[in-house]
Amino acid sequence: MRRTSWAIVAFAALGMSWMAGSVQPAAADPYDYPWCIQGRDEGYPGYCGYQTYEQCQASASGRDAYCGINPRVAFSQQRTAPRAPR
Repeated sequence: MRRTSWAIVAFAALGMSWMAGSVQPAAADPYDYPWCIQGRDEGYPGYCGYQTYEQCQASASGRDAYCGINPRVAFSQQRTAPRAPR
């Protein structure tokens, strides 16, 4: 009985460590670039993996798609320098 209990605990710990290791951090997301290709096939906000408008336009060329600004970039809070203490 004791061996079975240890086997169950070991199996559960192994499964939990495997699941914890498979979580991707949000920083690895390609959606932090400022330009998104949008259209019928891509939806909204589309694929936001373009650093420049020209890159996005080149990808949209010949497709039923257009380029728009990434809403995560457009509506993000502006970073300001911290105030100096008085």
